[in-house]
Amino acid sequence: MCPLAWVAYFLSSVGAINWGLVKFFKFNLVEYFTRMVKVKYLNEAIYGLVAISGFYALISLFLSCS
Repeated sequence: MCPLAWVAYFLSSVGAINWGLVKFFKFNLVEYFTRMVKVKYLNEAIYGLVAISGFYALISLFLSCS
């Protein structure tokens, strides 16, 4: 597995876990982390990277099955 795919799957997993935490425990891990670090727009950057990696993972899933 190439490093780009590994990063994409990892970030997609982080996004899925974050969604589960928000739904079941009302705890947003990404916002908690970005509040600790205090970097402006880091929250949006993380969500953007998770979205891009989700698209990459989905496309690679369908391309590997054909």
